[in-house]
Amino acid sequence: MNTREFTTHSAEETIALGRSLADLLRPPKLVLLRGELGAGKTTLVKGIAEAFHAASEEDVTSPTFTLVHEYRGPEVNVFHIDLYRIDTPRELETLGLDDLLSGNSVLLIEWGDKFARFERERDVEIVLERVGENERRIRISGR
Repeated sequence: MNTREFTTHSAEETIALGRSLADLLRPPKLVLLRGELGAGKTTLVKGIAEAFHAASEEDVTSPTFTLVHEYRGPEVNVFHIDLYRIDTPRELETLGLDDLLSGNSVLLIEWGDKFARFERERDVEIVLERVGENERRIRISGR
């Protein structure tokens, strides 16, 4: 897959884009989500989780404090992971992320670029960039 770029103009459009990515994110997938705070990472995850029938858009929230949110779908389990507060490989180990990556899992990892292993292991990278109040540039690349 080459790099694809999209521009969304509202949270609704970002969620819709997330829904449209389900085919691209057939499990097992390790996805790095990059973007500053408020760039729309969780908003995009709402659409992805919905597309896999793992959660409704209202049920998807940021895992900033819980670190891992699990959304179980009939065929695909979506794990939304936030490593913002994780600083060392030892802290990372305690999350047991290796146990989560199975044949029917999609791991969506925010701030995963803090750890070199995720740069190496990622299947897809999604970069979200704020370009206006509600406008987002979203770049998707992978192998």
